Amino acid sequence: MSSGPGAASAPAPTTPSTSGPRKSSMFSSLSVRNYRLFFLGQVVSNTGTWMQRIAQDWLVLGLTGSATAVGITTALQFLPMLLFGLYGGVLVDRLPKRRTLLFTQTSMAFTGIALAVLTLTGNVQVWHVYLAAFVVGLATVVDNPARQSFVSEMVGPDQLQNAVSLNSANFQSARLVGPAAAGLLITGVGTGWAFLANGLSFVAPITGLLLMRARELYPVQRAPRGKGQLREGLRYVAGRPDLIWPIVLAGFVSTFGFNFPVYLSAFANDVFHAGAGSYSLFNTLMAVGSLAGALLAARRGTARMRVLIAGAVAFGTMEIVAAFAPSLWLFALFMAPIGIFGMTVNVTANSSIQMATDPSMRGRVMALYMMVFMGGAPLGAPIAGWITDAYGVRAGLAVGGAITAVAAVTIALALARVGGLRLSVGWNRGHPQVRFVPREREQLATAA
Repeated sequence: MSSGPGAASAPAPTTPSTSGPRKSSMFSSLSVRNYRLFFLGQVVSNTGTWMQRIAQDWLVLGLTGSATAVGITTALQFLPMLLFGLYGGVLVDRLPKRRTLLFTQTSMAFTGIALAVLTLTGNVQVWHVYLAAFVVGLATVVDNPARQSFVSEMVGPDQLQNAVSLNSANFQSARLVGPAAAGLLITGVGTGWAFLANGLSFVAPITGLLLMRARELYPVQRAPRGKGQLREGLRYVAGRPDLIWPIVLAGFVSTFGFNFPVYLSAFANDVFHAGAGSYSLFNTLMAVGSLAGALLAARRGTARMRVLIAGAVAFGTMEIVAAFAPSLWLFALFMAPIGIFGMTVNVTANSSIQMATDPSMRGRVMALYMMVFMGGAPLGAPIAGWITDAYGVRAGLAVGGAITAVAAVTIALALARVGGLRLSVGWNRGHPQVRFVPREREQLATAA
């Protein structure tokens, strides 16, 4: 079945040319009109999303004075993905993705506008924010796997890896504008205007989806309605170690390392006694690093497990170091490298999973990935908030970084053991070199 009206007539072959692989530029997928419309719409919408995130965290902290409450808000936004994420993937594999995205984007727009009205009229209460976060989370259950898997229908297999990396760069570039704009609106006219800006920002992606040419979409076989499709997706992943390990590592990173709404607001407010501007600064500097990490991934063109593990170890280590920064500016300095390594983990895991998954299973597999990656927040955010309230935010950030680094090293050692590898430490052209090599090679080297 085609992916929409006229999709069966989509141009371009889906098999590689016999002339060899074609080297693409960092932004080559933007030459596709449908993807370009999608990309531009998401730039606007993602900027609004980051504005709402900053405003939401700051509003909850102002209403309650509690880092735990901020953690609960984050948990409620990601809890639906943890509970219903796999079912969202089943729906995405069955439904036409463009129409599905029109519905989810519209519902999130109305949620942002409703929260803006409550805030601007002075009637907002913390439970309103909790409810809005949960509703957005419900829409995300379907929206995230639909957006992830719709990329292949827009650009085809040849441009998929590049487009996946650019999607992450898109999201992170919006962080450069969103937090700064949110800080200006919060300090200037109030949080309600940031919520309103987010609601109106969805006009851009909705317009882009409506302007797409359906005949230029690449046809993808949609899964028919039937029983056992959820189990089928789980069995598919269970039989693929190249899918399992990136998902497991991404889960640890998300649950214990990515609780920045809790950590950064507490560092700005409680440790350095600064205002919303400093909180926005931390997010903006992290976005600079994240954007650099995403663009480096687009340029790299391959997604290797060793890059994923090394990125996770470096990410956790940098969090531990940043936790003990004595001054605001030194702490801010660590935000960029933390962003680079965090985005390396995110993009490498996402790209490797999408490239390795059969198109007919992509919705379910990406739903599982997003459920683990985003659904870890309901588990990690309250724990991070509790540690922050009980022992201080420095302890919370250090513990999260330590768990992330230890998980990455443990997975690396487990992979080495299963794959018959051992750690080799040596020198290469005057530089230290640490790598895993086959045990047989080590044995032959010893015998020689």
